[in-house]
Amino acid sequence: MLTNIANVLVGLIGAGIIFMGARAFWAPQAAVGFGIPDTPTADRTSQAWLSVKAVRDMASGLFIFILLAGATPHLLGWFLLAATGIPVGDALIVLRSNGPRAAVYGIHGTTAVVMLAVSMLLLLA
Repeated sequence: MLTNIANVLVGLIGAGIIFMGARAFWAPQAAVGFGIPDTPTADRTSQAWLSVKAVRDMASGLFIFILLAGATPHLLGWFLLAATGIPVGDALIVLRSNGPRAAVYGIHGTTAVVMLAVSMLLLLA
């Protein structure tokens, strides 16, 4: 039962990551929500970097779905635990860039805590 709940949460995390990546293609101004102040989303260079991030986000989400479909809960838990470093790194980047604390803790910090909790559920399953 706990594994099923964890799998649903992992699926939501994967879908959310893919959605955020895809959104950068059709709405680059959404990158402002990441938390880095004065993010230039109109110029081509910034859009290129946002596209790089978008592709990596979508691939990360696909990795989650591949593991969800074919791996053991234990392996999925280890992968998710390692991937928790991404929102932690994002929080540190926003913090270092003098971004809003709401983005540091409310977006990236909360994401890291949820991913850590779900990875623990899978590792203990």
